[in-house]
Amino acid sequence: MINLVVPWLLVACLAGIGVYGVLARRNAVMVLIGAELLLNSAVLLLVVSDVARAGEADPLLSGQSGALFVITIAAAEIGLALAVVLLLFRTRGSSDVRAARSLGQSARPAPELSEPRRSSERPGTDSSNGADV
Repeated sequence: MINLVVPWLLVACLAGIGVYGVLARRNAVMVLIGAELLLNSAVLLLVVSDVARAGEADPLLSGQSGALFVITIAAAEIGLALAVVLLLFRTRGSSDVRAARSLGQSARPAPELSEPRRSSERPGTDSSNGADV
């Protein structure tokens, strides 16, 4: 049996760096890199845990199968997250995550509700005499 202390320490280091990247960074790309490090540490933990149970007969190789599932989810997550970061950069000119809070709020005030326009009135005309304004 191989010594599994080194892979477990690597998992702990990757997870720690990933958590730091997610919690302490303001740049959205760096936050995504931290999230990817967390997912990669989860993949490595699944594989190492599967190897640790090498004495048991596991015909399905559940650790490696789970790792493939996590890799697939991570690929979909990074594609969607990069699209959101690109939208953030295009609308705000920065990839600062503090600017992401204001994405749901409109920059313009909402139009005031007024009386509904009659179908006989056209926009740009005065309703009193029908002449263009």
